[in-house]
Amino acid sequence: MVTVNLAQAKAHLSELLDKVEAGEEVVITRRGRAVAHILPTTPTKKPLRLKELAEFRAAMPSLRRPSAELLRELRDEGL
Repeated sequence: MVTVNLAQAKAHLSELLDKVEAGEEVVITRRGRAVAHILPTTPTKKPLRLKELAEFRAAMPSLRRPSAELLRELRDEGL
């Protein structure tokens, strides 16, 4: 974990973000007290592969009428 004061953080923000991207944590202090803790983000979910998506869509039941009609009907019924 890297600890820097606010002035250092302002002067070296790009370098600190590079460290965070590499997996390190950064703590920013003001007058000796921690005020911010910067962590790397959690990885995003991977998109479905096209073949899996096509299989999923094929398994979905077909609608007898347009979905816009169904949504209007549900809205009007108060659901």
